[in-house]
Amino acid sequence: MMIDLKKYSSDNYERGASRMKECAWWVTRSLLFAPWFPVPSLLKVIALRIFGANVGIQVVIRGRVNITMPWRLWIGDYVWIGDEVMILSLNDVRIGSNTCISQRSFLCTGSHDFSKESFGLVTAPIEIGNSCWIGASSFISPGVIMNQGSRCLAGAVVVKSVASGATVGGVPAREL
Repeated sequence: MMIDLKKYSSDNYERGASRMKECAWWVTRSLLFAPWFPVPSLLKVIALRIFGANVGIQVVIRGRVNITMPWRLWIGDYVWIGDEVMILSLNDVRIGSNTCISQRSFLCTGSHDFSKESFGLVTAPIEIGNSCWIGASSFISPGVIMNQGSRCLAGAVVVKSVASGATVGGVPAREL
């Protein structure tokens, strides 16, 4: 089947917030999350909470982290989110306590149905359990659950859920 982008429509997608709130978030994100200079994590956490994210205590958010829709984000306690992490929260993203999301990782809740000409938007939540580690430059696909204590090595492409305590790596990620 050939993709025909003239037929693409995201009209049925519910963004979860008004356009005004979304625009206000874009401005806030530009000021606090995108600058080349360091901005204290506490300011970022406060901003996320104002925009509807549930954020625990002692959360570190490094520079240039890109979160699309904070009202769909839950972060536990003692979480580290590394430089240039991308969280495409078109659906819910839950990050458990004592978890590290390393630099340049991508948590991606959205994709497209390439089997249809209309290339429709498809979303699914992501859950990263307690005491997990996502290695640098990893990709976590829509619908993936990283169960408690699991690890994903740097550069892994995780397309299916990972068992508690397991370590995965590679493209696509496989248990090691």
